[in-house]
Amino acid sequence: MKNVKPSHATNPRLALLPAPPRPTPTAAAALRPCNHLQDLHLLPSTAASASHPNDFPPLLKTCAFQNLLPLGRILHQRAVVLGLNAHPYLATSLLHMYAVNGHPSNAHQVFDQMLVKNVVPYSALISAYSRSADINMAFSIYSKMLNDGIRPNSVTLLGLLSGVSELDQLQCLHALVVHFGFEHDVIIMNSMMNVYSLCGRVNVAGILFDSMPYKDRISWNSVIAGYSRNGDLKSSMDLMHGMRLAGFFPDPQTYGSLLALLTNNNSKCSVQLGSLVQALVITSGFASDSHLVTSLVSMYLKFCELDYASKLFDRSLEKDAVLWTAMISGLAQNDRANEALLVFHQMLRSAQLTPSNTTIASAVSACAQLRMPRIGASIHGFVMRQQLPLDTAAENSLITLYMKCSKLEQGHTLFNSMENRDLVSWNAIVSGFANNGHLEEAIHFFVRMISVMQRPDTITILSLLQGCASLGALQHGRLIHNFMIRHELNSCLSMETSLVDMYSKCGDIKMAQKCFDQMLEQDVVSWGVIIAGYGCHGMGDVALRIYSKFLSTEMEPNNVMFLSVLSACSHSGLVPQGLAIFNSMKKVYGMEPCIEHCACIVDLLCRAGNVEEAFRFFQGRSPMANADVLGIILDACRESGDVAVAEEVVEEMIKLKPESAGSYVQLAHSYAAMNCWYSVGETLRRMRTLGLKKAPGWSFVVVNGDKNTFFADDTSHPQWDQIVWLLKIFKNEMKDVNYDLMQAQEICDCS
Repeated sequence: MKNVKPSHATNPRLALLPAPPRPTPTAAAALRPCNHLQDLHLLPSTAASASHPNDFPPLLKTCAFQNLLPLGRILHQRAVVLGLNAHPYLATSLLHMYAVNGHPSNAHQVFDQMLVKNVVPYSALISAYSRSADINMAFSIYSKMLNDGIRPNSVTLLGLLSGVSELDQLQCLHALVVHFGFEHDVIIMNSMMNVYSLCGRVNVAGILFDSMPYKDRISWNSVIAGYSRNGDLKSSMDLMHGMRLAGFFPDPQTYGSLLALLTNNNSKCSVQLGSLVQALVITSGFASDSHLVTSLVSMYLKFCELDYASKLFDRSLEKDAVLWTAMISGLAQNDRANEALLVFHQMLRSAQLTPSNTTIASAVSACAQLRMPRIGASIHGFVMRQQLPLDTAAENSLITLYMKCSKLEQGHTLFNSMENRDLVSWNAIVSGFANNGHLEEAIHFFVRMISVMQRPDTITILSLLQGCASLGALQHGRLIHNFMIRHELNSCLSMETSLVDMYSKCGDIKMAQKCFDQMLEQDVVSWGVIIAGYGCHGMGDVALRIYSKFLSTEMEPNNVMFLSVLSACSHSGLVPQGLAIFNSMKKVYGMEPCIEHCACIVDLLCRAGNVEEAFRFFQGRSPMANADVLGIILDACRESGDVAVAEEVVEEMIKLKPESAGSYVQLAHSYAAMNCWYSVGETLRRMRTLGLKKAPGWSFVVVNGDKNTFFADDTSHPQWDQIVWLLKIFKNEMKDVNYDLMQAQEICDCS
């Protein structure tokens, strides 16, 4: 087929409809062009008086561009009643009205009733299906158009391009563009460049751009946007420079693409380049453009340049909802949750804007960071009073807030009221119950999640494994592990590490070691977890052997690793090894020990009976005085009867003026051990004056999925008598075993 050069007839900027004949002076004359909003009140009366085929097209065009679908349907009904719906020009207008309003099925019905069909209705119907993401139907209609012998024009191909999202479809359209001679049509080429970029083939978009004999500003912006989406900073900057050399000055769309690229780029020079782009924005006269101001604020917030972001935000004269939301969410993400809530309050009071769902979600997220459920509930109440519709993301933020702040009933109620739940919703409720120690409820929602065919992800599994580890629920942990294996969940490093942690904390150190050995890759966290597991089981020698293996991997230990190793030495009484590892922190790895590392050494020395050495170590090596560390020494003094050191420790603790009830109880016990009863009374009196109250000691054990809790001096457990009876039996048997061991030891000594 012979190529056709582009002409005004194929220019999609022209109206889709053919020029109508000069209308007779009827009802249509009462309506001015459709973009005059002041004439909209005339539409109902004008529609009711329409009687000539030429009366309908201007009215239908107004209904199309003003989204007045109900009035358009009334006009359609009137045309049917008058028998005018088969008129070609009127039918084309009806089809266009339905297509623009997003009703391709109605447009198709009008199309099927048309007696005469040319390229205009075909193009309108193809565009309608493309806009509604039904590209297969659009191509089907295009094939029917070719079978009817109708040649497509540029509007037809642009309609197809608007719905294409797959590369093979785009390549077919590219071939059609070349076949029908539209490869020099600037608008089609611009559209193709944009779609190629969206399909990830920015290199092809660049080739198309270079092959264009004529380029307009949209061409330059399209190719710059493509390279920006692809993360190619150098090419984007070079193209902007070339755009200026070609005589096209960048506009807000150009700068917006570059700022989006810089915001998503983690390069160190992104902020400096962003500042240069900001200078160009100012010198180009676009400093007041709200979209560019929002992009600049988002970029500065992304790179923690809060001062620059705040100055831009404060200087903006016209703040829209998007700018307010960008500022609120950016502050919340930069650990400035309190400032984010202040900006949100300012928005509600001064801006007279209705917050969007993203704004609400950001403000609620700030409340969750600050653990402020009352303010979050106030925001929730505001949303309900204003009858603002919440999307799933905003509801997820509210559930996360309530669960993080231990408001489980509110979170549960909100979850049950949700119409559309996604993976984040299920994760919020499962992790919320698991992190608050309600493992049975977490498992219940996990089962419900699976029953509705919602596949769990890494966050779901991690939440459950951490809940099992914190409660020592080995059976539940095994069930989760079995689920992972049966459903072939893609294990990642964090999930495998959580399995090791769960098994070690639940007492199955052999299974923990097996899971560790099966890991394809181990990092510092994984090694630290298995070392801590052996340390908690009193197997310090094994922990040190694993630490030696870790050092042979040429990975460097971090603070947490040293804490795990030192704790293992403390539990096993490995004093020389613990001191050597502690000294290596600064000498070998250049790390300054913190208070937790010093506390481990103090505990190590106290357990070995070196109480005075522990106190001198604390005085000389601890980075800061700490009542909790002194409490370790004080308890050791009371057990060993070292009154001299105890008196010094007591003086140190009094100077610190501790704020925890446990420290005062330790002081009182130490005074009692030294027979200083007056000081005991003074200490307890001081504790009551400060309003402190010692929480009773407690422990729990999970049996068959039930959590059994025991408090000090509490006999309320329903099986208390049976438990005490069984403990007495164990005590007597242990005495007999101990007596037999002592006799065996005496025989060995005599021999």
